[in-house]
Amino acid sequence: MTTTDEPAQGPHDPGPERPLRVIVADDQAAVREPLAAVLDMTEDIDVVAAAADGAEVLAAVAAGPVDVVLMDLRMPVMDGVEATRRLTEEHPGTAVVVLTTFADDDSILAALSAGARGYLTKNAGRQDIVRAIRAAAAGQSVLDQEVQNRLLATVRTRPPAAASPLPPDLTRREREVLTLIGRGLPNRAIAENLFISEATVKTHINNLFAKADIKDRAEAVRRAITAGLT
Repeated sequence: MTTTDEPAQGPHDPGPERPLRVIVADDQAAVREPLAAVLDMTEDIDVVAAAADGAEVLAAVAAGPVDVVLMDLRMPVMDGVEATRRLTEEHPGTAVVVLTTFADDDSILAALSAGARGYLTKNAGRQDIVRAIRAAAAGQSVLDQEVQNRLLATVRTRPPAAASPLPPDLTRREREVLTLIGRGLPNRAIAENLFISEATVKTHINNLFAKADIKDRAEAVRRAITAGLT
């Protein structure tokens, strides 16, 4: 799993006084209910609802503040992509992490374009899911390695699109970090390549994202490629 560190943005900062409020959305009760039960046993997570479709998600979020929705994509009534789009527009403080069996290009791009802050496949383990929920609640983008690799391959094979040039005040190190993001490397591998700590990598990522107005790792990959860095 890859986590992109960005400044926290959501207004529902849980702080130390309460656990993260989470909704689990999946149309299959055999998946939804055990997953909700397992996550609810995590000390800093409170599963406030389990939803069978996107419409139920929107109703549950409207009823009270929710930090993260763990969202399946293929659901009846309202699918996960449309629910994510609606949440992004109507409840921008609620982060969406997709958890699905589908890792095809169209599903990944549709979910990220709709505003999902993370994308995991159902091969993800419990700890990966918990880490993704915590990261998304903190304003970070989360892509598992399989999804990031597919996204990188998709961007590489599509015709280059017009993109804003990189700002001239990027430092040499920030350009190096962006180059390695464009190659699909997670933070740990970037740190090893540049012989710096992961904490320093996170600082460089935060700085270059702010300078270049980059919102998430998917956009960083596209910008690196269109800028000819990789």
